[in-house]
Amino acid sequence: MTFETVSTTKSFGGVQGVYRHASGETGTPMTFSVFLPPQAEAGAPLPVVWYLSGLTCTHANVTEKGEFRKACAELGLIFVAPDTSPRGEGVPDDAEAAYDFGLGAGFYVDATQAPFAENYRMYSYITGELPALIQAHFPADMGRQAIMGHSMGGHGALTIALKNPDRFRSVSAFAPIVSPMRCPWGHKALGGYLGRDQAAWRAHDATALIEDGARVKEILVDQGGADNFLESQLKPELLQAACEAAGLPLTLRLQPGYDHSYYFISSFMDDHLRWHAERLA
Repeated sequence: MTFETVSTTKSFGGVQGVYRHASGETGTPMTFSVFLPPQAEAGAPLPVVWYLSGLTCTHANVTEKGEFRKACAELGLIFVAPDTSPRGEGVPDDAEAAYDFGLGAGFYVDATQAPFAENYRMYSYITGELPALIQAHFPADMGRQAIMGHSMGGHGALTIALKNPDRFRSVSAFAPIVSPMRCPWGHKALGGYLGRDQAAWRAHDATALIEDGARVKEILVDQGGADNFLESQLKPELLQAACEAAGLPLTLRLQPGYDHSYYFISSFMDDHLRWHAERLA
């Protein structure tokens, strides 16, 4: 497995790096970013926070606009930001180059449908290949992991945590797609990647997973009240209902006036990182 350092920059006493490697899961080069807080210089393993990005994003969106480094430096957290899909020559894309399917829109699933099945293996990449790479190259305590994400990445964080409850000590999300089975984005993505049988979709739908018995200790969600996608795509009330029925503790905070952008995410990033740090201690 090749591993290349694209860039490193000092920030808040730590190091913000961007890295590239040849992925066996996706069959493409994959780029991701890692922030190492200053505590990493001591060599002791540090807890890891995974951040999964949303539609159209790469690792760069949160790396450049997420405003997470100051808190991570203070709290001693390694912050990992993967890409959202495979990329490169020959990787299949949406036929009309739409933003909500194909490149930049992997939905954190392993596709089963042609022509996407060969490259779009983002679930296995995020849960298997990339963690092994992080463990091999960084002072990461893989016994202390948290996961969070935004929009499509919030969907990814919730579903991955629910499917791997022993791996992640905590999970949170910003404006997540809580039920792709019940929104246009999800119908297009899950139908395209997994096929028309909606029974296969349930394993990649947070509300369905909870309804089917999956559990985590608790969930934190922030949602902007002025988010243009709130009613049509995000539907946090579905997650709230599923958690209430299951007795799963959910803190759902509707933030008045905030939209779907990184202005919203960066405003509450510090809260989420401190919440995770308490559970990773």
